[in-house]
Amino acid sequence: MSSSAGYGRSAQTSIYRGGATGSKPAVPSSARELEAAARRAMSAEAWAYIAGSAGSESTARANRTSLDRWRLVPRMLRDVSTRDLSIELFGRRYDTPVIAAPVGVLELAHKEADFAVAKATAGLGVPFVFSNQASVPMESTAAVMGDAPHWFQLYWSSSDELVASLVRRAEASGAQAIVITLDTHMLGWRPRDLDLAYLPFIRGMGLAQYTSDPVFRELVRERAAAPAGEKPRVTPTAVRTLFDMARRYPGRFGANLRSGEPRAAVETFLDVFSRSSLEWQHIEFVRQHTALPIVLKGVQHVDDAKRAIQIGVDGIVVSNHGGRQVDGAVGSADALVPIVDAVAGRVPVLFDSGVRSGADIVKALALGAAAVLVGRPYVYGLSVAGEAGVREVLRNLVAELDLTLGLTGHASIAELTRDSVVAS
Repeated sequence: MSSSAGYGRSAQTSIYRGGATGSKPAVPSSARELEAAARRAMSAEAWAYIAGSAGSESTARANRTSLDRWRLVPRMLRDVSTRDLSIELFGRRYDTPVIAAPVGVLELAHKEADFAVAKATAGLGVPFVFSNQASVPMESTAAVMGDAPHWFQLYWSSSDELVASLVRRAEASGAQAIVITLDTHMLGWRPRDLDLAYLPFIRGMGLAQYTSDPVFRELVRERAAAPAGEKPRVTPTAVRTLFDMARRYPGRFGANLRSGEPRAAVETFLDVFSRSSLEWQHIEFVRQHTALPIVLKGVQHVDDAKRAIQIGVDGIVVSNHGGRQVDGAVGSADALVPIVDAVAGRVPVLFDSGVRSGADIVKALALGAAAVLVGRPYVYGLSVAGEAGVREVLRNLVAELDLTLGLTGHASIAELTRDSVVAS
């Protein structure tokens, strides 16, 4: 995929040729229609969790506004017959600048969850950032990917021993980088979830990295052996929740119900998930437990970017978590430019939040991003058509990226500069 006489044209042509024999795409190519199809495919609870954002969702809207504010400036009469989409990050060559962002609880979208995304991304050569809130343990997902590139996202737990264990497991599983998400040390105020009184973790969903971890399992056993506290009120919903916990917890369903560990696991997770006391000096703790590149995700302020470089991190992701954490925050593209300028090439600056098209990716790259993370679109594809849906969404993004690159007069990602865009 990296060097191509026309990856975008090839993808386009395959769709049109398929249509001549009655075959149509598994998912819509339009971002708007894809989102509408995903909404129809998901339960109300799944849609609220995946599509929802914080508060009035103004940050999610700002992500789009900030990207739309930049316009591409096509150049003519340049030889773009062969285009190179590849990039280099942390000493490795990747086929494209597109990275599948970490998204938790993928079982909400489709029963194949992380496996479907792993297979699709491996087939395309798109790096997949395993979520800390995955529905499948990292070792199992990595096995599906083989030698294809993947990274690991870390939510910093209140247990340092658990943090160290997760990082060690990620490195042993072949991860090529550790992405520490900084902006979710508490859950944002998300009205869509609140109105449904629904949090998937309480039902034992999205906990596979924890329930497969020896440190976490020991914490669970200690809790399960402790004197029982106040028991929840017995209602049909409470019983279903307990059964959901037991079904998703490792081991036999009946034994899980008797042991009490599934409920203890959920309660333990709620206790240890986040750490709001985290400060800059704590990042060194991860460095002590891995030789992998460390990337900080969630940076929005220039001073934080400068501080990250001072403490020796290997990369930064300019992101506001897709608008899911802070309502009224700055759009991610508005934060990108000053951070890129402040970093001045000392480490790669990646971009995340609000990306819906190949043209968006070209804009972010022109503004100085080294690579671009995409989240919700591939999850929408997953909900509509499983692995095939993920594959088509990511293929379409790369295809549009390739076509837009050529149509704006650029033969490689490296040729994109600030001169390629203009603020409107």
